[in-house]
Amino acid sequence: MGVARGSHAGDQLPDKQTGFDFEFMGLVGLADPLRPGVPDAVSDCRAAGIRVIMITGDYPATARAIASEAGLDFNDVVTGEILKTLDDAALSAREDHNGVRADHARAETGDRQSLKGQWRDRRHDGRRRHGVHRNLDRSDTIPTQTTKCRDGLRRALGGAPSLKAANIGVAMGGRGTDVAREASSIVLLDDDFGSIVKAIRLGRRIYDNLRKAMGFILAVHVPIAGLALLPLLFGLPILFGPIHIAFLEMVIDPVCSLVFEAENPRDPEAALFSRPLIAWGLLQGFRAFVLVAGIFLLGLRWEMPEDEIRALTFFSLVLTIVGLIFVNRTFSESLLIALLRPNRSLVIVVAVVAAALGGTLLWPLASSLFQFGPLHLDDLTVTLAAGIAVLVCLELLKHFWRERLKA
Repeated sequence: MGVARGSHAGDQLPDKQTGFDFEFMGLVGLADPLRPGVPDAVSDCRAAGIRVIMITGDYPATARAIASEAGLDFNDVVTGEILKTLDDAALSAREDHNGVRADHARAETGDRQSLKGQWRDRRHDGRRRHGVHRNLDRSDTIPTQTTKCRDGLRRALGGAPSLKAANIGVAMGGRGTDVAREASSIVLLDDDFGSIVKAIRLGRRIYDNLRKAMGFILAVHVPIAGLALLPLLFGLPILFGPIHIAFLEMVIDPVCSLVFEAENPRDPEAALFSRPLIAWGLLQGFRAFVLVAGIFLLGLRWEMPEDEIRALTFFSLVLTIVGLIFVNRTFSESLLIALLRPNRSLVIVVAVVAAALGGTLLWPLASSLFQFGPLHLDDLTVTLAAGIAVLVCLELLKHFWRERLKA
């Protein structure tokens, strides 16, 4: 913007601005700088496998400067004029082989809508679904008769059609237009691109931890149901009463709501509740049931008192459940890495479970309430070995099941 100072020697000011004797003072440049957190947010997207594409109406030089400042990877800038000459195949080849990753500058509303439609229908692994994307620049999409009205409507709509066409349209809550906010799925109250990255990170975390919780719930209820039905089917001493089931649920619920919630996301591409996940949960539960049921039957064979068998079986089941917690903490990493990764909620839950189990043995009132007999050192060793055996066995099986869990 040019700045000048005007002076006039007469008493009467001129009617027109051109009547002044102007003196040029200099130029003023206006800039809309990136927020400080944008480069870090783009870097986080790249680390998470998210490809950031910038579509802007700025001039190519401006778009190139902004993309460089934001840390976007790109080789050249595709202008709206070049874009209109490319069909879907040419655009795809340009994106895949020429490494164009950043900017489609001077893009009008129709260009943005078409581009977002193409990117929406493309898959991360390179496979594509073909579809028809109507362009807002076409006259049959605008119910007006004149080019002037069509251009005015296009400017008024801005990015609203492309926001509507996107799988998830995100608009700015502060500086965005009303029509853009109405057309979008999400409105950012702070106008910060970094908030999108935070939302994606949180969404992946919730998605991944839901899978862990569902797999754990499915696995843990198999031995509980099996040990409840086994005595009824074969006329054996009843193991569990209401208080035992209530205790087990007090372990399961905090694990699902606290422990897995505090885990980090790993594989965002995995299905939420797939057949391999169901099979993996059933396999875990069956392994745990066979082991604990074997301890129960051995106790009967050794002619242990009924209250001691109940305590031995219950302790073995609880420690087996703790083993299942560690198994389901991660689908993609080894047990050692999972153990070294901090999780305060897990430490608290395990400590509370250990204290509660100790109380049922050492406090006579609790032992009477749970109908537990005394457990000796060799009995406690058996229960601890049960949890470790389930943990090690399932960790070895996880190595072969990992690819199926990603399906």
